[in-house]
Parts: sequence; C-alpha cells; structure tokens
Amino acid sequence: MEAFLVSTGVVALAEIGDKTQLLAFILAARFKKPLPIIAGILAATLINHGLAGALGAWITATVDPGVLRWVLGLSFLAMALWTLVPDKMDDEEAAVAQRLGVFGATLVTFFLAEMGDKTQIATVAMAAHYGLPLLVVLGTTLGMLIADVPAVFLGDKLAGKIPMKLVHGLAAAVFAALGVATLLGVGAGWGL
Repeated sequence: MEAFLVSTGVVALAEIGDKTQLLAFILAARFKKPLPIIAGILAATLINHGLAGALGAWITATVDPGVLRWVLGLSFLAMALWTLVPDKMDDEEAAVAQRLGVFGATLVTFFLAEMGDKTQIATVAMAAHYGLPLLVVLGTTLGMLIADVPAVFLGDKLAGKIPMKLVHGLAAAVFAALGVATLLGVGAGWGL
C-alpha cells in the first residue's frame, strides 16, 4: 500500500504547475468539454505510466540491487531539484489539440507531454524502488488525476490561488527524502 500512497502523493504534488496541468487548463478553456478531456488524461497517463512502470520492473529484474540503490537514490535527488524548476507549455503541443477532437487531442498531447517528464521518470524510479509496478502506476495515475482534473473544471481561477513555490518545495522534499532513504538502504522489497 505504501507504493500506491507514496506514488499518488508525489505525483499529485509534482504535477501542480507542471506543463500537463497547464495543458489541462488550455484544453479546458479551448474546448469546454471536461469529460472527454479527463478521459484523454486518464488514457494517456495509463499508457505512459504503464510503460514507465514496466521499464521500472525490468530494471529491478536486471540491475544489481547495490547499483540500483545508488542509481535510484541519485535519480530521486535529481528529481527533487528538477521539481523546483517550473514547466512551460510548448506551442507545438497546444497546436496538436486543434487538429484532433477533444479526446484525441488530450490523449496525444498528454502522452507526448509526459514523455521524459519528471512524473514519467518518477514512475520508472518508484516502480524499480518498490518492485510493485502495478501499484505504482495506479498511484501515479491517481496523482495525475488529482492534480489535473481540478484544472479542467476550475481552470485559471484555481491556478492563481495555489502557492506554486510551496507546492513545488513540498514535492521536492518528498523526492529528496525518497532519495536519501534509498541511498541509506531503506528500500521496499530489497530486505535492506
């Protein structure tokens, strides 16, 4: 259960102010159809994070646990720093939304926006760390929805009231704590 809860919380915090949340704002303002946007976010996240979770499981099965601990610990610390850098929306990602329908635009743009994003990399790292990729993917997907669904419904009204520096600081602190715990050998499923 820890894998699910930590994955949910970390991604929900990390997504606030992320480019995919900005994308949710833009799609909601442009299309004004929340249900297909939410369905697109869900589908894109399940596919993207499912692949990331599978990669994390493969890494766990093939990399020596001692090496893996150092790689994951340093990765979590790098994600802590990365979380402190706010994202900006790419104009190309917004342009794709004009050509596809609401669901298709959301699916494609969210999938592409998540490629190489900190939450995708966090999903890989947490799946490798916990050794429970399904629970991690379910948690990161729920975290994505917790952050992005309110953006779809509340749009710009919500964005102006959230203290982004505080939220990013909290997410960075969680990533840093995971990194330190991993480096110190406090790892689920490793018997350390």
